[in-house]
Amino acid sequence: MLAACHAKPDEAKGGGGKGDKKNSGPALVDVLVARPSSVSDSVEANGTVVANDFVELHPEVSGRIISLNVQEGRRVSKGTIIARINDADLRAQLQKTNAVLRVAQLSVNRLEKLLKVQGVNQADYDLAVSQVQSGQADAAYTQALIAKTVVRAPFTGVLGLRQVSPGAYVTPATIIATLQADNKLKVDFTLPEAYNALVQPGAKVTVNFGGNPPRRYSATVQALESQINQTTRNLTVRALLPAGAQVSPGAFARVQVPTGAARQRVVVPTNAIMPGDKSDQVVLVKHGKAQMQNVKTGDRQNDKIAIVSGLATGDSVVTNGVLFTQPGKPVKVRGVK
Repeated sequence: MLAACHAKPDEAKGGGGKGDKKNSGPALVDVLVARPSSVSDSVEANGTVVANDFVELHPEVSGRIISLNVQEGRRVSKGTIIARINDADLRAQLQKTNAVLRVAQLSVNRLEKLLKVQGVNQADYDLAVSQVQSGQADAAYTQALIAKTVVRAPFTGVLGLRQVSPGAYVTPATIIATLQADNKLKVDFTLPEAYNALVQPGAKVTVNFGGNPPRRYSATVQALESQINQTTRNLTVRALLPAGAQVSPGAFARVQVPTGAARQRVVVPTNAIMPGDKSDQVVLVKHGKAQMQNVKTGDRQNDKIAIVSGLATGDSVVTNGVLFTQPGKPVKVRGVK
């Protein structure tokens, strides 16, 4: 108790003495002097890359796989045989049908000669002809079933991963592999119905992809969904990517649709923005101290973002060292842009 009473005032308050002096120094920051520049307004939407053609390869009949030619990740031409199903029973049936058909045809030939000399009535001849036609139909049907035992590539494209093994019993519900055409890639995205006029066929949009390095392509609007989604009131748009675009189907994309209007905006690095619940904020340097400022943000392009309102020409916006600033606390400007 006595020791506490005789303690120094700074220690009694919990002050750290030297420690407080270190923490009370001004934060070092870099600032950007706000200057408006011409910025083209655009609407940003999320999109997904889709292949021009995509199909799951299924057998049309049930049976055991006797041949499988799925070269995973390889390009195959249209008509390439992907798999064969056991068709021994169908070929035996076809041989039987052809044998019966030959006998029926010989019978028709004999009856035709007799009919010319009135050695047989017309009804017997017509019955024989009917039997030949029935046999031909049976043979054609069996040949169609045999053709269904061969799975072919319906178009030129790249095969996906193999889903079955040779010798497996498959049904029409079994997926053998996937095939997608990568010669033409498209991106599907949605926009509110109010922007319908901006995405008419032939319009240009910019498609951005992440990664290292990030990629950007100019795409052409190909078509619009004929009906607006009644739940979201959004319109689905499909744009065609240029040939040679280095992306894979299913990739996420950010699509920028230009509005055609250019306005004066202050552009700042994205790391200068502090997201908030009600409003985004930036840190300004005024009279050597940090000051929080609410702003309204606009279009974002890579690592920069346009400020719609909240900044005035000449404001000093903190771009580096934002996390070390506190409202009303002194700051020291290290660099100015």
